[in-house]
Amino acid sequence: MALSTPFSFLAIFLLLFISTTNCVNDPCASSSTDDSDLSIFHVYGKCSPFSPPKREFSWFDTVVDMAKKDPQRLTYLSSLLANKKATSVPVASGLQVLGVGNYIVRARFGTPGQLMFMVMDTSNDNAWIPCTGCVGCSSASLFTPNTSTTYGSMDCGEAQCTQVRGFACPDSGSSPCLFNHTYGGDSSFTATLSHDSLTLANDVIPNYAFGCVNSVSGNSVPPQGLLGLGRGPMSLLSQSGSLYSGVFSYCLPSFKSYYFSGSLKLGPVGQPKNIKTTPLLHNPHRPSLYYVNLEGISVGKVRISVPAELLAFDPNTGAGTVIDSGTVITRFVEPVYAALRDEFRKQVGGPISSLGAFDTCFKPSSEANAPAVTLHFTGMDLKLPMENTLIHSSAGTLACLAMAAAPSNVNSVLNVIANLQQQNLRILFDVANSRLGIARELCN
Repeated sequence: MALSTPFSFLAIFLLLFISTTNCVNDPCASSSTDDSDLSIFHVYGKCSPFSPPKREFSWFDTVVDMAKKDPQRLTYLSSLLANKKATSVPVASGLQVLGVGNYIVRARFGTPGQLMFMVMDTSNDNAWIPCTGCVGCSSASLFTPNTSTTYGSMDCGEAQCTQVRGFACPDSGSSPCLFNHTYGGDSSFTATLSHDSLTLANDVIPNYAFGCVNSVSGNSVPPQGLLGLGRGPMSLLSQSGSLYSGVFSYCLPSFKSYYFSGSLKLGPVGQPKNIKTTPLLHNPHRPSLYYVNLEGISVGKVRISVPAELLAFDPNTGAGTVIDSGTVITRFVEPVYAALRDEFRKQVGGPISSLGAFDTCFKPSSEANAPAVTLHFTGMDLKLPMENTLIHSSAGTLACLAMAAAPSNVNSVLNVIANLQQQNLRILFDVANSRLGIARELCN
């Protein structure tokens, strides 16, 4: 039987009221009052379109599981060669790892824009997203090129084709630019170099070059794609030209945060004015990486004694220290970590045990003795808050030093300041002025 007219109007009114209420109180919306904000969020958090893993993980178990990927990540990093309105992209943290990427931003590709959730990676230049017809792609949300009025594939004759690693082109004749790429140390994908409009908050970057992924092998490739924030010619900074003036910063929320509580700020407008900085170093053999000069480390009031060459920047070998958004826990070359760990254990006192990737765990009753770890960079000291230094087991029975040694291999010359140690800090990358800044900021 048909509904009466008054009842129909009432039902429609209630539906509209509920819909409007949900929009107003949407916890996944940016917490900023600036409608250009872009959030960072967690892959399997409440704001994510991805289904959570079938197996239930505690927060601690998840971090331990994520940290298992770090050795592959470090091996991968070691193998690399080479006046407007402020734009702020909301960011959220990773509770479960998606490949090796833990922090996600929302972006739109094409005209009209198709929403993609992309891992932000400071050690990569290229952008890539899964496209319709992809073999091995695990994402349920694929970019559909034929529905975008601004999409185009790129030819082998275009200069940008030679700027992606692993491109395959015939010696002569016209052909789409195909390339293959490794990621995370154990995975790879093939893609067609393409161009389309990229929208970040209210900014539209036309003809953005990216990989339209055709096939994926392995489980480390981020399912919905990656946005490269490195320093090379294919990165966001390079392709955006003067729009962002070679400047961006981010604030990474805790892994425990579900919602859009972090932010990626693009361009010089809206960046912190009073911030301590250290010079950015450029390695021509690994041009994507953000090297800084780590001069020493203190544990409590004790500056640990390590040979200077273990911290020194060396472009020829790739040695030195980088800031990386894709590694979970900070890794130092083995002799440096051993010296830090031993001094930390000495000051904590009491029995020490191991748990997963963490080899320096102790009872919470000894936590009051846990010393602060200070990283001494050129011109800037970073005293890590205890929340960036310790991680607690799910049951609360252990506290662990949230750092580890770099993997032992021929390329283990790189120290990596990872995302757990960057949480609730504003990290400023000012490539135009070759400096990196760090300031305390509550992102959660």
